[in-house]
Amino acid sequence: MLQTQEEVIALTKQLVSIESIVNTGGEKVIAHSLYTLISTFPYFSSNPSQVTILQTMNDDIERYNVLAYVKGTKGNSNRSVILMGHMDTVGIDDFTQLKDKACFPDELMDALKDEELPAPAKEQLKSGEWMFGRGVLDMKGGLASHLYLLRYYSDHPEELEGNIVLVAECDEEDGSHGILSALQTLKEWKTEHNFEYVAAINADFVSPRYEGDENRYIYKGTVGKLLPSFFITGAETHVGSCFEGLDPNFIAAELTKQINYNPELCNEAYGETTVPPVSLKQTDLKPSYTVQTALSAYVYYNFFIHSWSPKDVIEKLKEQAKIAFDKALSSFSERYKQYCQISNEPYLELPWKARVMTYEEMEHQLIKKHEDQYVVHMEEFKRELLSDETLDTRMFAARVVEEAWKWMDDKSPAIIVFYSSLYSPRIEITGKTANEQMLIDALDEAVEEMQPYYPHPIVTRNFFPYISDMSFVALSDDDEGINAVSLNNPGWGTKHFVNYQEIREINVPVINIGPYGIDAHKRLERAEMKYSFEVVPNLTHLVIQKVLNK
Repeated sequence: MLQTQEEVIALTKQLVSIESIVNTGGEKVIAHSLYTLISTFPYFSSNPSQVTILQTMNDDIERYNVLAYVKGTKGNSNRSVILMGHMDTVGIDDFTQLKDKACFPDELMDALKDEELPAPAKEQLKSGEWMFGRGVLDMKGGLASHLYLLRYYSDHPEELEGNIVLVAECDEEDGSHGILSALQTLKEWKTEHNFEYVAAINADFVSPRYEGDENRYIYKGTVGKLLPSFFITGAETHVGSCFEGLDPNFIAAELTKQINYNPELCNEAYGETTVPPVSLKQTDLKPSYTVQTALSAYVYYNFFIHSWSPKDVIEKLKEQAKIAFDKALSSFSERYKQYCQISNEPYLELPWKARVMTYEEMEHQLIKKHEDQYVVHMEEFKRELLSDETLDTRMFAARVVEEAWKWMDDKSPAIIVFYSSLYSPRIEITGKTANEQMLIDALDEAVEEMQPYYPHPIVTRNFFPYISDMSFVALSDDDEGINAVSLNNPGWGTKHFVNYQEIREINVPVINIGPYGIDAHKRLERAEMKYSFEVVPNLTHLVIQKVLNK
């Protein structure tokens, strides 16, 4: 077994000390620091062209990836394993008065000794077996494990039959510009060096799945994530005549009630089930206060998938939106009748029917009706909208739908379903290809060999349960599934674009062996050191050896 713990702890603290919050200048600083560090390794001093720092593409922020590779000298194999890890973290505002210590584990842990902590965290702090601090778990501890192995193999290329490639990427916590840009470099190296990518190992964090869960999980493949969004139009009216119109917020509320936490929208595959969707935003689009009801509302939801495609999801949510719309109209009608009874006013039948369509369907209608006039107008509108730097991809998409809606002849209340953000593809690793089966076998053997050295169960599961850059090195969706993303994202090709073909060209089976801990993204983020800094690098080392020696 490699004696890793002391060095991986030191590397983790070194990385954590560089504040690298996503979408800040810290991402640039840590990339340059990491590039400098790797360049000092003797192997890379002798082979400087084998480490590179590259700026991300199509990105509004200046930030960089660091990539490096070691060519093994044990034989002439081109088989190559990719080691992935992200350098960015979430923010540190939640550390409040300890904000200045958030990135310095030793100082932070000293300060936490004087605080009232939850019992588990207090015991773990006292034990000396856990490290606290922003990024120790998510995921600088995992990146440190990969750095250790990069240095180890660069010192011992004779133990490597094949190659290892390190990808240290930025922007994992937001838009994944890092890994999407790195794909281009991986493609170039594949051609230039004849690298045959046979496996990728990510090192993102793992946590207990429920209270009392003692398992340390390794994941084959990953959950997919979508952001289904809904533009909802109503019928505007003065609030003093409220039943003469239809408030889109009323429909939005029913829609959220229908979708939020709905078990029918959990996706089961291979005995594992996603959590249900949950609302991430709900608002109307009135710019300021008036006594008129809103013209439109906008809601979007997080949506995880294991086996459904984006096409499946949008069809399911179109059905859910129709159910919610019908319920909203039924409730409206019932309340209107009650009001008419107590106010002695005549009841009039509602003029509205439930009306739901996808963005793709609305676009088809508008292009058929208005042809180039509509197309040219919308292209110009999107170009002008790009100059508004206050709009993220989600609000940009909403504004495009809002503008397109103005061209509709029938403006009776409706729900438009679309996607407004990045699709992180699901990945299934089932053994359907030779490389997948080889990676599964190598992982199972490695776990069996390591388990006697660690007291808690090391357990493999099929889907990494959090959003990660694993999604962008392989693709399980067919073209029809991917087209449902591009055709239903109003910002596609302007504010947002992903070259899914580049992912398909890499298409390497991926697993996650990462540090174990608790409270990632929270003030008490912490990693258990023995598993994270000893078991993880050794497991990864064993998998590399078994994959490359097949």
